[in-house]
Amino acid sequence: MNQLARTYWNEYWESQGKEKPNSVSAWPFGANPDHLAQLVIDGIKTATCSGLIFYEEENVQLPSVGDYSVILNSKDLPVAIIKTVEVEIKPMNKVPEDFAIAEGEGDRTYRYWKEVHEEFFKEELSKIGREYTEDMMLVFERFELIDSKN
Repeated sequence: MNQLARTYWNEYWESQGKEKPNSVSAWPFGANPDHLAQLVIDGIKTATCSGLIFYEEENVQLPSVGDYSVILNSKDLPVAIIKTVEVEIKPMNKVPEDFAIAEGEGDRTYRYWKEVHEEFFKEELSKIGREYTEDMMLVFERFELIDSKN
């Protein structure tokens, strides 16, 4: 976590007068960090997903209910804090329509979600020498907005 994200995190908890949780990460959303972060701030985006393979390849711990994240924009500046409220692992072809809508992207339809995510995962998997399959395992995460800098 960069210093600006750490400062934002610390100042938020100090302003709340509560004990700061120990577990926090900081990251930008993948394809379009500024737009996706704004969707979170606007209350439109309440979910995200990633390929399980990427967690395994990078040896990164899976998200858990109760985890906090500082959301960064494309310039690595902190813009919001979210809290994970649900995590599920299931195949991409089993994503429920309400989850696709909760991702808040495009026209907020399952069809849009599938097309965009299929294209994204094909590109990202090719970078690590893997091929896309419709039943690739995804980590589905729902979250709530805790604070934003806007």
